[in-house]
Amino acid sequence: MERFNSFYALNVFVLERDTWEYPRHRHNFYELILIESGSGKHLLNDIEIPYRKGDVFLMGPDDAHYFVVARKTRFLFVKFTEQILFEKLDGNRKGKWADAVRGLLRPRYATTGSIVRRAEDRRPVFLLARLLLAEFGKSCLYSREAVLELFGALMIFIARNDNPAPLNREKDRTGDILGYIRLHVGDREKVTREALAAQFHLSPNYIGIYVRKHTGLSLQQHIMQTRIKAAELLLKQSRLNISEIAERLGFNDASHFNKLFRKYRGMNPGAFTR
Repeated sequence: MERFNSFYALNVFVLERDTWEYPRHRHNFYELILIESGSGKHLLNDIEIPYRKGDVFLMGPDDAHYFVVARKTRFLFVKFTEQILFEKLDGNRKGKWADAVRGLLRPRYATTGSIVRRAEDRRPVFLLARLLLAEFGKSCLYSREAVLELFGALMIFIARNDNPAPLNREKDRTGDILGYIRLHVGDREKVTREALAAQFHLSPNYIGIYVRKHTGLSLQQHIMQTRIKAAELLLKQSRLNISEIAERLGFNDASHFNKLFRKYRGMNPGAFTR
């Protein structure tokens, strides 16, 4: 698989394509892609996601993707590295902006659609991206400062969609634990009771009690339900076979995956998509 590299802190540009000529690839940067017009499919981490005008996708360096264009599409790209974040923060790394963006750029297990879900935010997100594109090409007084402010505002709007409502402290921690499980469900070492307890500064004995208290389900039930839901997504939308899905999601082998899927869903994985 190819890896596209960029050595710029920020790059903003537009591509209009009838067909997508680039192979499946990864990057050494983050990539925000706004669909200004057109439609087709976005193949992201082996998941097939329909796209249309108004969708916004965010990829990290470990994500692999490409597009299949059905109708001529206008893509607006905002590519950036951690360097632009440091420049924007300018030494003030403890503010709300830093917290919001740090959460937004956390690793994700799978993306299932446009990251901008609030209808009222879609217009300002595209407007800010357009203003950023216009300012990025200038070299006049304060243009860099304007670029940084526009980039900052754009990321805040997107982060708000990633975390649409504030939660109380207890629910917030529970949400973080369950979110961490979703992100790392394919890595068995990271979702053991001991690893989760260390990650969230709780004792291995207490973390299970804590999760059950706030959700009504055991820690193991959450892990298994997350694996099964992720398996359903991959069965429906990816081209992976049963063995590949079992390996990706941390099951012992295909037989173990078949047994547990049948237990939770009442059918074999192979019958699920028929």
